[in-house]
Amino acid sequence: CILGTHHEKGAQTFWSVVNRLPLSGNAVLCWKFCHVFHKLLRDGHSNVLKDSVRYKNELSDMSRMWGHLSEGYGQLCSIYLKLLRTKMEFHTKNPRFPGNLQMSDRQLDEAGENDVNNFFQLTVEMFDYLECELNLFQTVFSSLDMSRSVSVTAAGQCRLAPLIQVILDCSHLYDYTVKLLFKLHSCLPADTLQGHRDRFLEQFRKLKDLFYRSSNLQYFKRLIQIPQLPENPPNFLRASALSEHISPVVVIPAEASSPDSEPITDLVEMDTASQSLFDNKFDDIFGSSFSSDPFNFNNQNGMNKDDKDRLIEQLYGEITALKEELENFKAESARGTVQLRGRASELEAELAEQRHLKQQAQDESEFLRTELEELKKQREDTEKAQRSLTEIERRAQANEQRYSKLKEKYSELVQNHADLLRKNAEVTKQVTVARQAQGDVEREKKELEDSFQRVSEQAQRKCQEQAEVLDTLKRELAASRQELQVLQGTLESSTQAGVEQSTRIAGLEQERDNLSRAAEQHGEETAALQAELQQLRDTLSREQESSKMELEMLQTQLRNKESEERTLQQCLAEEQLALLQGTAREAERMVQDALSRLEDPAHMGCTGSADCLLSRTLAASECGERLRDAHSKYLSNRAAVSSLLPSLALFAHLVSDTLLQGSATSHVAPMEPADRLLEMCKQCGNEALSYFSTLQDPGTVEGADCSPVTTCLAQISTIGEELRPRGLDVKQEELGDLVDKEMAATAAAIETASARIEEMLSKARAGDTGVKLEVNERILGSCTGLMQAIHVLVLASKDLQREIVESGR
Repeated sequence: CILGTHHEKGAQTFWSVVNRLPLSGNAVLCWKFCHVFHKLLRDGHSNVLKDSVRYKNELSDMSRMWGHLSEGYGQLCSIYLKLLRTKMEFHTKNPRFPGNLQMSDRQLDEAGENDVNNFFQLTVEMFDYLECELNLFQTVFSSLDMSRSVSVTAAGQCRLAPLIQVILDCSHLYDYTVKLLFKLHSCLPADTLQGHRDRFLEQFRKLKDLFYRSSNLQYFKRLIQIPQLPENPPNFLRASALSEHISPVVVIPAEASSPDSEPITDLVEMDTASQSLFDNKFDDIFGSSFSSDPFNFNNQNGMNKDDKDRLIEQLYGEITALKEELENFKAESARGTVQLRGRASELEAELAEQRHLKQQAQDESEFLRTELEELKKQREDTEKAQRSLTEIERRAQANEQRYSKLKEKYSELVQNHADLLRKNAEVTKQVTVARQAQGDVEREKKELEDSFQRVSEQAQRKCQEQAEVLDTLKRELAASRQELQVLQGTLESSTQAGVEQSTRIAGLEQERDNLSRAAEQHGEETAALQAELQQLRDTLSREQESSKMELEMLQTQLRNKESEERTLQQCLAEEQLALLQGTAREAERMVQDALSRLEDPAHMGCTGSADCLLSRTLAASECGERLRDAHSKYLSNRAAVSSLLPSLALFAHLVSDTLLQGSATSHVAPMEPADRLLEMCKQCGNEALSYFSTLQDPGTVEGADCSPVTTCLAQISTIGEELRPRGLDVKQEELGDLVDKEMAATAAAIETASARIEEMLSKARAGDTGVKLEVNERILGSCTGLMQAIHVLVLASKDLQREIVESGR
């Protein structure tokens, strides 16, 4: 990869390959990608940074995604991606620093442009950069069991390998921060740089400990020589301490030549070997001088070459050229087959990635459902709080009644005060008791007011939280819809890629038909040549006896040529049959894989709709009709295999998709239709396997019939029609009217409740005074606010219901 970046002066090819890798689904693959990308940033071409900056946001999103995984390589990948983003930002802000951070003191001064402000900011950026490096260092060590020899295991070395690049970066960053801090202390007061010194001391202790722990690992001892930092950190308050600073140098030993690096012996091409073997056999039969003088006229009878000799040589050359073309055609067919298989593997990988994205979308939908249930629970808690508020109001009314009774009793005591002067002491005691009771009542009333205020504030907070959660749910619902549209676009692109693949296969079949026609033309030319050779035999019969022997040898050669032509025709027919058998085997594997996935426990969680199942069965039935026509054409003309192979591959794909969709639909259907649908899917898969097996046998290929498969597809379609949701029978306008009526009734009830609350508030203002009026106003005000919040919630629910109705569900 590094040589490739220098060769093309950039990293376009590297990123074009990386974008096709499932980095979001495989943590170990993402970890190794980070390692390779770190090496490219350090040792690759200088344009690697420019070509990689555009993917910085994607790396950040991937880092956040892996940060949610607390086990395995999840946290490691998250921290490593943050480090790579920080490294790109650092080099973007400071283009004078190369990727490997190797700079001289003069270059370091030029990077700061001899400005103390630039040096101050550059030091802060280096601290941030070094902090990310140390976080990755510590996370890797914390994920390993240091009590064992983890550095000699493959799993341990997989995690420790990227630390070599981290050690190289840390050594340079530590050296530059020390030099920059000495330079800053010579220009700025020591108090200004107190934060820099504290941060440096913290990173110094961490880096020293990590270097010491790394140097004790067996894995690093044979790959890199790690420097050791001094016992005490540098004293920046003493300028002469700079001369005592020794730059840490990391030494990487030269790699020994591998004993396995032996020169690879080139294989001898089979075409060249077969051609040389044919030449040797021909020389053994006709003599080595046959090509220059086939009939040996110059040695036997002294005659010169005539037109017949040149014609024979020309025919011989044409035969050789045709053989070379046939060999080239075989080689091109083999290469085309390899390319098609590679493309099929890529499509399978893309399909697996799309399935993973679909699973993520389902997980997010489940998360949204969970949050909606929590919101319902919070609403129930709010209703409970409202009921407790009603209970508090009832208790407050009871206390008010007790207070009024005590007040009446006190007035009676005042009126009878003149008559009860003799019992002044007892009356005084009763007054004291009444005052104490009044104080208790006032304290209880104050406590009730405080508790009511807390309950009202809690109700307001819960209403606000419910509104915020509702807004969050709306935003997440919109994001989920956008992701679903992206997934649908990706699925359509995969379908288009499959169509292009079928087109390429059809082109190859057309090329093979052209070659067949060329072979037929060659047969016609051979027949013409036979007529000419008959004329030659008639002419040569009048020649001497010696020429008759040579003519018999020529006839033998022609018979050999005819037998070779028949052999080639037979080979071509066998290759066509082999292509058909291979396609049938691949189709059988595809359907067998779909049947095995029906019993896979991982597939039990997949669900589907009856509408999608009907669309799949319709497409499979139409493809079955085309396959039946192509099969009849093939039986009438065995060379017409070009239309049979694409139809067969597409039919297998659609049947497999129908089986998987039928199984997914059965997971959400009632028990009896689900069992019938699953059983019919299995029967359809078995019929398809039987049909594909008959196509593989040359004796039964003529009796192969896909009618049982199409019959099963029709029965699956019938069951799918039964499983379609009955809500679709209701017109969309009627649903809209029903929803509008229900929402209007709800809004009217809310407005009626609000009017009753206002009426109660006006009555309370007219009949109550003092504390009672204030308590009632607070209670009614809270109820009014609660009704307004419920009104907003009903309006939001109405909008959401309208969206659901407009979508036709």
